[in-house]
Amino acid sequence: MDQTRALTALAPYLALAKSATSPRAAIDLITQATSAPNTYVFAELLEQPNIHAIRRSDEYGIYHYILEIFAWGTWQDYKADASLPPLSEQQTQKLKLLSLLSYAAAPSADLGYAALTSKLDLSSTSELESLVTIAIYNSLLTATLNPSAQTVVITSVAPLRDLAPGSIASLLGDLNAWSQRCDSVLSDLQAEIANVEATAQKKAKADARREKQVSAALEEGGKGGGNPAQANSKGTRSGNRKDEDDDADPMDVDGGLGGGGGKKRGTGVIGGMFGKMGKSSGR
Repeated sequence: MDQTRALTALAPYLALAKSATSPRAAIDLITQATSAPNTYVFAELLEQPNIHAIRRSDEYGIYHYILEIFAWGTWQDYKADASLPPLSEQQTQKLKLLSLLSYAAAPSADLGYAALTSKLDLSSTSELESLVTIAIYNSLLTATLNPSAQTVVITSVAPLRDLAPGSIASLLGDLNAWSQRCDSVLSDLQAEIANVEATAQKKAKADARREKQVSAALEEGGKGGGNPAQANSKGTRSGNRKDEDDDADPMDVDGGLGGGGGKKRGTGVIGGMFGKMGKSSGR
């Protein structure tokens, strides 16, 4: 529920406050306003002259204090003063709902079932779950019940509680603390960004230096002996031809045994044997 809707619900009682000139009429108006559905803000009603007038009354001042509790107090504040008049069933539920908003919005608040049941003076956890469910369906807060963990998980709280007199200084202190935390987080982020940028620049310089070294090495190789791959290919082919020559049979004679044409290497052992056989036949 937003404040506009809550103020709209309070508007009829603000109009009636102008005619509530007697203390009794003012008290009746306070009771009606705090019992009505959808009325969750009361600061404007407290500022009405006829309502504010009973504050100084010894007899009726307690009703003005009750309205202050509905505006910014809690159920514990009401229970702490035994002189206060009893509340109706509607008022009791309304004040416990408003108190639940205050507890849920408090920083580092204990929202366990046991703590809330004690603070709200409830008899069982099922009664607490019922109250939280009513608050959720009336858009007073966004929450989830967690029975296994025995806790209430709060997501958001409607801004329906009025500020108590003198609470501005405390609120400013909270805002300053929050601002300092934001500044600290921002400083850490800026330092991390600077570190990342420095690392990136260092890596870029190293990559450029390595690329320059590779280019220089390739250029030097081109000046020294052409393409290293071609030189290696030529050397391989020459080596293969030499191996083929070495593997040839030393008794082979170019042109065959008959010897016509071609280039002679010499008679060798077989040639000598044929020569001796020829001489023996002649004899």
